[in-house]
Amino acid sequence: MEKSLWIRCNNCGKILYKQDIIDNLYVCPACNFHYRLTAIQRLNYLFDKNSWKIIDEEIQPTDPLNFKDSKPYKQRIEESRNKTSLSEAVINVMGTIDGIPVIMSIMDFSFIGGSMGSVVGERITRAIERAGKEKKPLIILSCSGGARMQEGVLSLMQLAKTSAALSRLDELKVPYISVLCDPTTGGVTASFAMLGDINIAEPYALIGFAGPRVIEQTIKEKLPKNFQRAEFLLQHGLLDDVVPRKNLREYLIRALRLLLNQPK
Repeated sequence: MEKSLWIRCNNCGKILYKQDIIDNLYVCPACNFHYRLTAIQRLNYLFDKNSWKIIDEEIQPTDPLNFKDSKPYKQRIEESRNKTSLSEAVINVMGTIDGIPVIMSIMDFSFIGGSMGSVVGERITRAIERAGKEKKPLIILSCSGGARMQEGVLSLMQLAKTSAALSRLDELKVPYISVLCDPTTGGVTASFAMLGDINIAEPYALIGFAGPRVIEQTIKEKLPKNFQRAEFLLQHGLLDDVVPRKNLREYLIRALRLLLNQPK
């Protein structure tokens, strides 16, 4: 967000005091527009205070294809690291939510569009496997533009890798809650983001595989209003619920206790 006292809402256009939006978990108090959050911001409002620990940071990205487009891939990684203070587009966290031990993967769109390369896929797979080994519920917050083109087929194979790991987690009867944030698209949607025991989304989040413009050009038809938005997907049975950010923590607590058969 802009470094000033006032900000114009991207949705309703109203000029608002920036601190009011921050105090409201980066949600516009006038129209309920949900701004994107960083991974660190998300874990700070979801986990119990001082209960969380970031794990799997030893897995670092490389440049297996020596890829270069308008700039070298290594340079893109370095710039994103400096911009976000993260080492990759996802962080794995272990901690508690209302005293319930959980494993959580949180994607950050600020890091190369939250794209999924081999390291992102490996970290998410390790979170899944750790959840299975330790019998702790898994929560993944997705926010991604899809698979990372700079790693080619190595990126593509993360779809199968993460999906297979979730299949094993399901066999172990360990709960998995998927939270889809704006945007969740491409290979992330086509793999782990839509495979939760419960799939929920933030209001008006863009969720889909290909973008609306690509689909319109392919089918030669105009798409319905709000196509690929969270509320549209909920209406058509592709989501279990749309949950405002201020209610998300309490929603997760209730869902976890239900899935774990734990009384309040």
